[in-house]
Amino acid sequence: MLPFAVGIAISPIPIVAIVLMLGTRNAKSDSLSFLVGWLGAMAAAGAILLAIAGPADPTEDGAPADWSSTLRVVLGVVLLGLAVKQWRQRPAPGEEAQMPKWMDAVEGFTPTKSAGLGVLVSVVNPKNLILIVGGATAIAQTDVSGTDQAIAWIIFMVIATIGVAAPIVIFFTMGDKAADILADLKSWMAHHNAAIMAVILLIIGVKLIGDAISGFST
Repeated sequence: MLPFAVGIAISPIPIVAIVLMLGTRNAKSDSLSFLVGWLGAMAAAGAILLAIAGPADPTEDGAPADWSSTLRVVLGVVLLGLAVKQWRQRPAPGEEAQMPKWMDAVEGFTPTKSAGLGVLVSVVNPKNLILIVGGATAIAQTDVSGTDQAIAWIIFMVIATIGVAAPIVIFFTMGDKAADILADLKSWMAHHNAAIMAVILLIIGVKLIGDAISGFST
């Protein structure tokens, strides 16, 4: 499950969104509300996915269930397609990166809207949703108890949240220095968003297909 969690953790758009929030007058309440929405949505998604996938156990010899390998192929192909799309969308040298229009409205967000944004970019975001499904599949295909699956999902959530939590920690602990650090982070992540996501999706897509082929041949 680790590659899926890391893929979410270093996804640029959520990180840029939280950095923008930390530059508003309601930085503290909005950023913490965003984090609550992010974690709540991811917890709910994990509970639903593991409840659905949990009854499908591995085969008697310990190999992944056939449904798991089939799903990995589908997800892998989708991720490879998204990787190509992202690579083509990367800005040319000297060109400013295109960011979602909703980011312009972040400054006027209330804590409720910030929490809603956390839900949207964590689970409703198609790229993150695919990675969440992949992570849940990796956990569900193991022959472990429901309690162990829940613990594994909590670990998944912690790793996946590092990317959006890091700017909040910087903001609360580094005082006046935080503004410059976060501004540089936002600029770099925004400019390289397409390239970063293309590489992430390519690596995970290839891994998924490779794991699926290995599962079918077992």
